[in-house]
Amino acid sequence: MSKLALFGGKPVRTEIYPHSNSIGEEEKRAVIKVLESGNLSQYVGSWNDDFYGGPTVRQFEKDWSGFFGVKHTIAVNSNTSGLYACIGACDIGPGDEVIVSPYTMTAGAIAPLIYGAVPVFADIDEDIFCLDPKSIEANITPRTKAILVVHICGHPTDMDEVMRIASKYKLKVIEDCAQSPNAEYKGRKVGTIGDVGIFSLNYHKHIHTGEGGMITTNNDTIAEKVQLIRNHGEAVVEGKKTKDIYNTFGFNYRMTEMEAAVGIEQLKKLVPLVNKRIENANYLSERLRELPGIIPPVVKEGCTHVYYMHTFKYKKEITGVSRNLFVDAVKAELPLMRLRETTPIMGVGFAPPLYLQPIYQQRLHKCSFNCPRYEGEVSYERGLCPVAEKMYFEEVFTHEYMRPTFTKKELDEVLTAYFKVYENLDELKKHESKNAVAN
Repeated sequence: MSKLALFGGKPVRTEIYPHSNSIGEEEKRAVIKVLESGNLSQYVGSWNDDFYGGPTVRQFEKDWSGFFGVKHTIAVNSNTSGLYACIGACDIGPGDEVIVSPYTMTAGAIAPLIYGAVPVFADIDEDIFCLDPKSIEANITPRTKAILVVHICGHPTDMDEVMRIASKYKLKVIEDCAQSPNAEYKGRKVGTIGDVGIFSLNYHKHIHTGEGGMITTNNDTIAEKVQLIRNHGEAVVEGKKTKDIYNTFGFNYRMTEMEAAVGIEQLKKLVPLVNKRIENANYLSERLRELPGIIPPVVKEGCTHVYYMHTFKYKKEITGVSRNLFVDAVKAELPLMRLRETTPIMGVGFAPPLYLQPIYQQRLHKCSFNCPRYEGEVSYERGLCPVAEKMYFEEVFTHEYMRPTFTKKELDEVLTAYFKVYENLDELKKHESKNAVAN
């Protein structure tokens, strides 16, 4: 039995993993073409044809609409600004509530606050970590205006139930697809099922433009409002003769021509990049499910999981070793990734429940929690979402060793690391027991 690297043994691999880079000559040529044109952004914050941006941005929007089969796509400078724009476009404001997930990146809950509304956290499904429809419905009040679902880690939410609930209570549905481009739910791509969807093009997503986001919708009114919010809408509505101007005061959420040029080429690579993630994740899952207490991702019937990350559940009652120590031992066997030297590609918990952050605990936002128009009572106490807390504090761990650039040899090294640690569980138990006595 090999000595664990955590205790001074030789790691399974020492050579740092290469950067997971999908940028090629196609993107370089596209950017150079834009640079040589001298037109790096063509937006004008007043009502004329350039209000909608330059030719490359518009082409990217057209290509995205064609790929996803939607009527409208609006390019923005990030998924975060896209979330904010969608909340505004759904006419959400002071006194309103929005059902959100506690188990996601923080912007998903901040978005309602931007417009003075109150985020209400529903709990998550313990298998796929997306919002649990039963918890969504239990948290609806007369003040609820929308449900903001997150297709987290690459797996779709139960959209049939979400849409049923939304129809029953006349609510808007916003889909955060930052981690799930090309994921499908019963034959439909996420981001095309609800009223509006948002995708991320941040540098560590499936495809990227460095920073950027894409908003999809078949709703003409939402599309127009998002365009107004993206680009100084208050200066445009008069010339555009827009009658419904609620929430159309504008920001600058505009994508540049260079980012759009990269995006056009990246979109062409989405399917093979996603398919490689799925292939790699499935290969690892099939072997790792042999280890009792290590539970690979669940993929619900009719769903496509696109694996933004590979997410596992861990059962200490089976292994006899704490999750954190087990993960530390695996991490010690494997190196970091180039350009990710300060952010390890394996970790525990995934996302701390957002309502435990100081902004919710202290309720300092005067225009939402403390708004005179808000007549509800909202709780952010620990225990609010027990499944999300259990996943974060006890069970979930993640890795990104299934990225498209990983070779079969490298995947086998990852498996070797897991199996090596598992074979040394007794040593880990002794270490943990010794430390417990010492403390």
